[in-house]
Amino acid sequence: QVELVESGGGLVQAGGSLRLSCAASGRTSFRVFAMGWFRQAPGKEREFVAGIGLVSGVIFYETSVKGRFTISKDNAQKTVHLQMDMLKPEDTAVYYCAADRDVPALRTGDTNYWGQGTQVTVSS
Repeated sequence: QVELVESGGGLVQAGGSLRLSCAASGRTSFRVFAMGWFRQAPGKEREFVAGIGLVSGVIFYETSVKGRFTISKDNAQKTVHLQMDMLKPEDTAVYYCAADRDVPALRTGDTNYWGQGTQVTVSS
């Protein structure tokens, strides 16, 4: 079993910042080599936001967040962070942490490893 526990999120005004964190635990040694974030806004499908390879360091961002969001990792803690700056109302969504064997696989969203989700609300 792999467990992903998220923290952070909340309510912020447009232009503000928030930081999300996700810690992985359990049987991660042979299963988790990439972690990242998806989001789902009301009435929309879940979409990939950012991902990072825990060993490779490879990083991918969804186009709309490039230059505003920064993903980072702490391998010792098996934790990833998502620093979100210059937030916009359209960033409002439930943000989910996810993990997979590598970033390309992670980006498909076809993984069994998900966090419980944390709400991010950006007011205009």
